[in-house]
Amino acid sequence: EHHPRTGGKTRVRAPKTMATKENFGSVQEYVDFTGGTKAIQKVLIANNGAGAVKAIRSIRRWAYEIFGNERMISFVVMATPEDMRANAEYIRMADEIVDVPGGSNNNNYRNVRLIIEIAERWRVDAVWAGWGHASEDPTLPDGLEAAGIVFIGPSGPPMRALGDKIGSTIIAQSAGVPCMGWNGDGIKCNYAENNGVIPPAVYAQANITTPEFCVSECERVGFPVMIKASEGGGGKGIRMVAKSEDVAMAYRQVQSEIPGSPIFVMKLAPRARHLEVQLIADAYGQAIALNGRDCSVQRRHQKIIEEGPPTVADEDVWEHMEASAVALAKAVNYCNAGTVEYLYMYEDKSYCFLELNPRLQVEHPVTEMITKVNLPASQLQVAMGIPLHRMPDIRRLYGHEPFGNDVIDFTTEKRVPCENHCIAVRVTAENPDQGFQPTSGTIQELNFRSTPDVWGYFSIDSSGLVHEFADSQFGHLFANGATRDHARKNMIMALKELTIRGDIRTTTEFILEMMNSDEFINNTINTAWLDGLLSQMKEGELERQKQDPLLVVTIGALVTFRKMLDAQHAEFLEIINKGQLASEEMFFVEKTVDLIYENTKYTLTCAQSADRQFVVYCNGSYVEAELRSLSDGGYLVNVGGRSHNAYAVEEATGLRMTLDGNTCIFTKEYDPTRLATDVAGKFARMLVADGEHVDAKQPFAEIEVMKMFLPLLAEESGVISWKLTEGAAIGPGDVLAEMELDHPELVKKADSFEGTLPAKVVDETAPKEKPHILVRSAVTKLKMVMDGFSVPVDQYEKALDDLGLALQDPMLPLYEFEEALSVLSGRIDGGLYDQLIGLSSQYREKMSGSDPAGEFPIVSILPMLETHGKSLAERDRAAFSALVASLQAVAEQYTSGIAGRTVTALLELVRQYLACERSYNGVSFADALYALRPAHSGDANAIFELCRSHSSLTRKNKLLLSLLDHVRSASESAGGIVATAESPAGGMPRKKSPSSTSLASLLELNAMSGAMVRALVPIVGANRSID
Repeated sequence: EHHPRTGGKTRVRAPKTMATKENFGSVQEYVDFTGGTKAIQKVLIANNGAGAVKAIRSIRRWAYEIFGNERMISFVVMATPEDMRANAEYIRMADEIVDVPGGSNNNNYRNVRLIIEIAERWRVDAVWAGWGHASEDPTLPDGLEAAGIVFIGPSGPPMRALGDKIGSTIIAQSAGVPCMGWNGDGIKCNYAENNGVIPPAVYAQANITTPEFCVSECERVGFPVMIKASEGGGGKGIRMVAKSEDVAMAYRQVQSEIPGSPIFVMKLAPRARHLEVQLIADAYGQAIALNGRDCSVQRRHQKIIEEGPPTVADEDVWEHMEASAVALAKAVNYCNAGTVEYLYMYEDKSYCFLELNPRLQVEHPVTEMITKVNLPASQLQVAMGIPLHRMPDIRRLYGHEPFGNDVIDFTTEKRVPCENHCIAVRVTAENPDQGFQPTSGTIQELNFRSTPDVWGYFSIDSSGLVHEFADSQFGHLFANGATRDHARKNMIMALKELTIRGDIRTTTEFILEMMNSDEFINNTINTAWLDGLLSQMKEGELERQKQDPLLVVTIGALVTFRKMLDAQHAEFLEIINKGQLASEEMFFVEKTVDLIYENTKYTLTCAQSADRQFVVYCNGSYVEAELRSLSDGGYLVNVGGRSHNAYAVEEATGLRMTLDGNTCIFTKEYDPTRLATDVAGKFARMLVADGEHVDAKQPFAEIEVMKMFLPLLAEESGVISWKLTEGAAIGPGDVLAEMELDHPELVKKADSFEGTLPAKVVDETAPKEKPHILVRSAVTKLKMVMDGFSVPVDQYEKALDDLGLALQDPMLPLYEFEEALSVLSGRIDGGLYDQLIGLSSQYREKMSGSDPAGEFPIVSILPMLETHGKSLAERDRAAFSALVASLQAVAEQYTSGIAGRTVTALLELVRQYLACERSYNGVSFADALYALRPAHSGDANAIFELCRSHSSLTRKNKLLLSLLDHVRSASESAGGIVATAESPAGGMPRKKSPSSTSLASLLELNAMSGAMVRALVPIVGANRSID
């Protein structure tokens, strides 16, 4: 068959017809059927987070396949107060929960004595430790064995020998496996002859016990080197060093991260690939390789992306690597799952042993997807004493019927070739802009959409948090594809649809860019590639894909301003609800917002021009935007015709905004005199004394964040003065020390933005707006001014011009009539509808002729409606009147022609002014507000809107004075028209509509008493002086 990894040919046994032995009635029945020795029905999960979630899910899926009941195996979990507060997923999945002490894992998940005690008290059959914590502590399997409890993993002696990095390297080089240069070169021992242990004297030769000895060994091995804790893992207890001066500090950091662990030095192969072989071995001496993984994408030697099968090594070389791994496992009687890690040098196709992990790896689902072997379930079955050749998943992998009992010769038979490629991405709470520094905090939203090609699991959900004692990884995604590139594209789409919001930062944006890079696409990466990218980013040599800074700043200012408005509204409601009076100064619709983005300072003025409309001004230019608040705390912002999703969180270090899935950081003004941290953790150690001088870029302190020790560097040179003591808990923004700068005058501040915002693009080819649309938009714009909003001056002046032009258009009555009539189609009598639509058709025919048709005779529909109404039965008249009320109202506006319609439109705005300002005429703001409360009892929002409107009195006055001039002119025209229309030729005088005869009768129609009209005079007079 064709091997998809290499294109070579591999002979495999064809699958036989599958026997069907399904839904075993009990665990004991299954164990008896498969030749096992012990039925395990209750398991203690000595882990938390993603590891616990994955184990429970995998074993429950296996239990459902075998027993038809996913609860056949019950789970007891340990829960710290921090994990309870985090609403951890694994706790909700458990059958039983045991409360354990909080704090670091020495108090709980790594406390062997506590784990064994819980296992005994809860009478479990077995303990699963997974990865991390106590998973590689040989005293755990030793103690459990003494208590008669099964450990789901290797026994103590091989774990002690191989789980220890120094010990495994000694065993590997003694067995002839190629190894990298290290400080233990040449040290050998016979593991079997020494009863499964490495003699202490031999081991001590490879243990580096002082910083001075470490320096000499690093120089002997040759830089660059790795200083590693023998008991470390997961990126902890490991430092890369390139020169002698950095060795002592790196040595101390490794000591601090893994206290008590032996330390060794290994030569770094910077251009190597990190390949690993997945092993599974049973209690009967059988061990097999379940293909492998490529884990070359690493930062700080912590894996970020894993994939399989490895495609970089030739097939014959890969087979040698698998065979060496299996031989190593058999040499120490290894049992259960484990991983042998290699460094592969592509140039000469050589490889070197790196280490053996005597546990399940975080990235094991990659192997599951390419082999279809459920690894946690396989671990459980090995612990039950079931031979490899009787496990259904293993039998399928070798082309045998799943429930058969024939023996498989794993040394000669080949696996069924994998037909797919898998890429895995770790989702971690780390800040890629700060060198993948761990972060902690709450999660507001976590939304992952599984697809047939991508699945994942998370240790928390939208109501959880990543606490300071947790591992930074809280999720893992796995993409499947027929080829590597298909898997890559599937993962990219999944990452783009993944939504994570909260106090934490994540690496997903950075990984998206990385997976789109040429190096990753062409698979030319190595273990130093990602750290190289991070170094280039730090030095400013690598430009990341970023959004338009002006768009980012505009939306950042809008979101900031919206938060100000919401705070203003909330403060007002709180004051009113307490029975107090708000001050006039608290109301605003404009504010200046200063933002610093990418070392540039922007000074912008934001204004609210309508309920959801905003204007952002900068250096004589402005842009308009629409902003809607979303129910999840975010904002939907439309700028320049495009919508954007924005979420903003105010942090100690500035505003962090997520815009369309991209994180944008607005910083505070640069102040190097305050030495602060932007993460939560513990102040671990001072590296300089109080009052000592510190150079720029010199480490001055170490902090502990998520079990990792990170150095803090001084940005400038100066004398340090400590404000906190070692061991203090720290949070984002906390000041550890202050610095008296050597040269404060040289501190560079952010540059001010001198440019302008992008001008609005005007479409010269757009069709001319119809007059009824112009009227509506112009009136709406002017109403916003009367409501107290800040409309740009050029816009409301244009609105006045548009209104004047539209109201002079003879087609206006026709368009307003047709618009009102359109909603009545099918709802009124067909004959009446045909009559009405006929008026429109006749008028359009006349307009297309050579003779002007004049105004559309819209008022002629009034007698038509009246006549039809009278023809209806009494019980139907009220419904008909309500149905045609809007159409009738449109027609009545034109009883004195377009001039009368103009008066109506303008007076509508004047009435709006009076409705607000008459409450404030002649009284103080406090007295007006006091009077408004009983008038609007129970409606504090209405009071707020009146106060906001009054706060913009100057803008309203300018518009009012202009409107009064237009009203005077239009009403004179309306009166003249009415006078000529009062006695039509050949008939009785038409009944005058009071809304069309004069200004006085117009005001009377609109319920404006003479007193209100007279009140307008002093208000206008007063406002003229204000203006």
